[in-house]
Amino acid sequence: MTTTRWAPGHRIIRRAPERHHELGHHAAWYVVAGVVATGLQAVLFLVLQPILGPQVANLVALAVTTVGNTEFHRRVTFATRKSHAGKRHFQDLMTFAFYAAYGSIVLASLDAVITEPTALEQTGALLAASVVGGIARFAVLRWWVFARRSA
Repeated sequence: MTTTRWAPGHRIIRRAPERHHELGHHAAWYVVAGVVATGLQAVLFLVLQPILGPQVANLVALAVTTVGNTEFHRRVTFATRKSHAGKRHFQDLMTFAFYAAYGSIVLASLDAVITEPTALEQTGALLAASVVGGIARFAVLRWWVFARRSA
């Protein structure tokens, strides 16, 4: 929320301090949840990769972690904001679809660059890709799924 103020030596637009605190709170919990979910995803991928292969192992690990991660964000990260259930479920589906396609492209690209990548190399590539996708997801969650409602 912004307030306008016209006086010499003062800024025209000032941000309300509670909004900065809220953004910091959201970002901190988002990072905590992201580290935990990404770590769990990496462990699941490493366990499932020898059994299912990299593409399927990635999809299974994503399916498990995406739902849990989004629920955590609903209950903790953005608990002070309400969201429409349909929008949350749609966001879950779109997140899964994005990360599934993105992860598949990352793994295929790694295969094109390295003849036989190890499970650790595949996991590292997926983790690096998760950082980039996570930044975009935070923006979607904060400014669309859990957007502040106007009074």
